[in-house]
Amino acid sequence: MSKKVLIICYYWPPAGGPGVQRWLKFVKYLPQFDIAPIVYVPENPEYPIVDTTLIKEVPDGVTILTQPIKEPYRFASLLSYLPTGRRESVKQLSAGIVPKQTKQSLVQRLMLYIRGNFFVPDARVGWVKPSVSYLEDYIEKHQIETIITTGPPHSLHLIGMQLKAKIAQGDSKRNIQWIADFRDPWTTIGYHDKLKMTAKTQQKHKELERTVLTTADAIIVTSPTTKKEFSTITEQPITVITNGFDTKQQEVVITPTSFTMSHIGSLLSDRNPMVLWKVLSKLVDTNEAFKNSFTLTLAGKISEEVIDAIAEYGLTSYVKNLGYVSHPEAIQLQREAAVLLLIEIDAEITKGIIPGKVFEYLSAQRPILGLGPKDADVGEIITTTGSGHYVSYSEEERLEQLILQLFENYTSPDWKDRGDAISKYHRKALTEALATLIKTVS
Repeated sequence: MSKKVLIICYYWPPAGGPGVQRWLKFVKYLPQFDIAPIVYVPENPEYPIVDTTLIKEVPDGVTILTQPIKEPYRFASLLSYLPTGRRESVKQLSAGIVPKQTKQSLVQRLMLYIRGNFFVPDARVGWVKPSVSYLEDYIEKHQIETIITTGPPHSLHLIGMQLKAKIAQGDSKRNIQWIADFRDPWTTIGYHDKLKMTAKTQQKHKELERTVLTTADAIIVTSPTTKKEFSTITEQPITVITNGFDTKQQEVVITPTSFTMSHIGSLLSDRNPMVLWKVLSKLVDTNEAFKNSFTLTLAGKISEEVIDAIAEYGLTSYVKNLGYVSHPEAIQLQREAAVLLLIEIDAEITKGIIPGKVFEYLSAQRPILGLGPKDADVGEIITTTGSGHYVSYSEEERLEQLILQLFENYTSPDWKDRGDAISKYHRKALTEALATLIKTVS
């Protein structure tokens, strides 16, 4: 008989974006390793990004449990009867797009303060109590021995923590195993210091983080840097299971007809690579061949600060801003690009962030140009797999040289099959590692 595992998550189809992909794919492959996943998600979530194409990827026959959730972002939009522009501000904040302080409206500043201090650890904390009440009975009735929570939102870890405690103290006195999966860090995530939190609130976050990390039976993280960070807080076992790709590796590399540099995914306010815009502006001004062939494709939510910076450097006419695209469209854009851009915030705390899209970039077999903090985990992946180049923000001259090199070679790239180098990042291989962990913890 397959082992039943309850997976508690917020992002699930029709949610779009990278957050939904991780557990959607784990659920797809877990039955192949004799594990039966049961998924618990909100009944009526307010997803900032919707991609209905992902619904058809939900495996047939998987048990999906749902319970209503009260979404404060939905309430904020309805309560204030905001005009269209301000309703969009609410939606952007729920998607994690926080404008720079100098450009924040009064409504945005107020919402950031309320979000930061009245909803700890996050805006979905109100779902904890009803979820625990519902799931406690379900777990006992179906004799589930292992639960997994995945965050952000990190309030879902509180569901796991409370369920473990209540069942241990209940009539059955059972000790269920709880695995906490961190797709991103908690208190060191990039947007955390933008939420206008008081010192008391910041301390509460630290205490909750420590309690979760020391109470869970096992912890999963997506990068070595996050493992190192959490190891200073807890002695519980921590396993690195990165994100990955589930697309078929491209067998025939498409030769681009123009020098298209594509960034697939959100570009938030702090992820605004001024050095890249500066270098591209210089190349457009000084290299006629580059100017006539260059296109910058952006697919995803783009902050106003990024749009303004691109305009400031005279690059607007070279940009195709597609907005959010479906997952199949994103895959196609990756395969048609001459260069795939991977941009991370230039900060110490982002060294452990490995964006989910990098793995689909690997599968697309197009040259990757990564830009971010020095010695970042994602840079190690790009270089060790031979999939492109990674530079820090301080390496302006090297960045220019690399772009010129990529431009000169884009019509006839010296590109070798990297199947062996990237195979460990396939979703099935990663799920096997997860299944091994589940069976070890149980």
